[in-house]
Amino acid sequence: QVTLVESGGGLVQAGSSLRLSCAASGRTLSNYVTGWFRQAPGKEREFVAGITRGDGLTYYADSVKGRFTISRDNAKNTVYLQMNSLKPEDTATYYCAANARYGLVRSREYDYWGQGTQVTVSS
Repeated sequence: QVTLVESGGGLVQAGSSLRLSCAASGRTLSNYVTGWFRQAPGKEREFVAGITRGDGLTYYADSVKGRFTISRDNAKNTVYLQMNSLKPEDTATYYCAANARYGLVRSREYDYWGQGTQVTVSS
């Protein structure tokens, strides 16, 4: 069982930066694929970024490529999402998720989810 707790969301202006954290307990996060997803009101949950287990390869949605960076601190058992050059369309609830298989992009591949953290970007 993996418990995930997100933090770091907030209200910022367009062009600003935020760093989201996803702290894990119960299991070693580097043994899991970890992904960040987001869901805006009235929209489906979408993949934002993911990091593979072990070697830590990273993948991004086209909409955030070049602006967001996912990383993992094994000593802290935490995955981060650094978000730069934020845009109003980035406004959403951001969720951290983990799975012990290999799927990265599809939300149904994930077994464990955090409670979410709200990110609001004003124009």
